[in-house]
Amino acid sequence: MARFDVTDAEWALIEPYLPVAATGPLPRRVRDQFNGILWRFRTGSGWRDVPERYGPWSTLYSRFNGWAKAGVFQTLMDALIAEAASRGQVGLELVSVDSTIVRAHQESAGLAVAGESLDALEQALTEEKGAPLAQQPPVLRVMRRRSHPARTRRPRRIVLPRGVAARPGPRLPGLADPEAD
Repeated sequence: MARFDVTDAEWALIEPYLPVAATGPLPRRVRDQFNGILWRFRTGSGWRDVPERYGPWSTLYSRFNGWAKAGVFQTLMDALIAEAASRGQVGLELVSVDSTIVRAHQESAGLAVAGESLDALEQALTEEKGAPLAQQPPVLRVMRRRSHPARTRRPRRIVLPRGVAARPGPRLPGLADPEAD
């Protein structure tokens, strides 16, 4: 057994939650595949770097992808936490999420709402503050901003000055044709 492999006691808790088709791999292979998936995430390596003792990387990826889409890992996590909590082995008051653990995309910052949700928020603000959104402080008006300009901006047209030759090559959409002038 390798350092990252689950023990027999751990496998006894995990195995009932892993779905296997009637024509699927033998239970030993499922355990090897599960260990390979754990190895990949514990080491941070790519799928192609998983040792061959766990099986082909493409099989591991397919197995992980199928289980993830089916919600197997969430079900497994919920069941294991419930089992540990029933034994008194989990102090849920100690659980916290830190920004060093959960990364957010830079565009995820702030509030982005539109349509009916935005109308409902504006209505609630108007009722709460007693004034329309236009008369609210600037902080509350930020919600009305449009999407990021880079996403809505049309491509710029580049026109070269007369006498400057463009390098020949494929034409990109949105660029002006220098010979059209």
